[in-house]
Amino acid sequence: MNAAPADQIRLLDVQAFDVRLTQLAHKRKSLPEHAEIESLNKDLTQLRDLLVAAQTEESDTAREQTKAEQDVDQVRQRAVRNQQRLDSGHITSPKDLENLQREIVSLAKRQGDLEDVVLEIMERRESAQERVAELTGRVAAVQAKADDANARRDSAFEQIDGEAATVTKEREVVAGSVPADLLKLYDKLRTQQGGIGAAKLYQRRCEGCRLELNIIELNEIRAAAADKVVRCENCGRILVRTADSGL
Repeated sequence: MNAAPADQIRLLDVQAFDVRLTQLAHKRKSLPEHAEIESLNKDLTQLRDLLVAAQTEESDTAREQTKAEQDVDQVRQRAVRNQQRLDSGHITSPKDLENLQREIVSLAKRQGDLEDVVLEIMERRESAQERVAELTGRVAAVQAKADDANARRDSAFEQIDGEAATVTKEREVVAGSVPADLLKLYDKLRTQQGGIGAAKLYQRRCEGCRLELNIIELNEIRAAAADKVVRCENCGRILVRTADSGL
């Protein structure tokens, strides 16, 4: 394959743009914010699960408290009714009076026991409410950190993507002036050789594989026409000759 020396030089410019695009893609993928966001999201998931559990516990104890208070109220109302019957004087039978008095005493004890239950439930509910408040605050704090990390990541994305768009346009302009067959060979080699399809021959060394050419290879390149597209014998990449090639 033949190509004007100037076109081969421009191929190095295309390669430089491609290297920069690869660097930008790597930078975008390896931003420190990615790991930070992932860690914060894991923390958020765990905290939200804990918060849901605490909220469920608070809700359950609230219903339990309501039920216990209703039980207390029912016992209290019955005790009031019994006391009213006792005070009315309508009951004259000594046995009935004794039974009623005994029930009033029993109801008083029952009411006291139920009120103790209510107090115990209230303490558990208060503890659950404190847990809900604590976890709500922790979720908000971690969410704020996650929002900040996302904003920093998005800002970095915007900067990187902006530069990548500029480099892509510049590459299109330069690549458009390179012969199609030469560009096609370059793209094929770039895919095969880890992103480097063309390299400068600098001081008798291929800058693609970093190996120095032997004397036989150098003599073959010296003898080649200026427009001949030469390849590195070691890595197969296009070798671009310049004034610094050491020929």
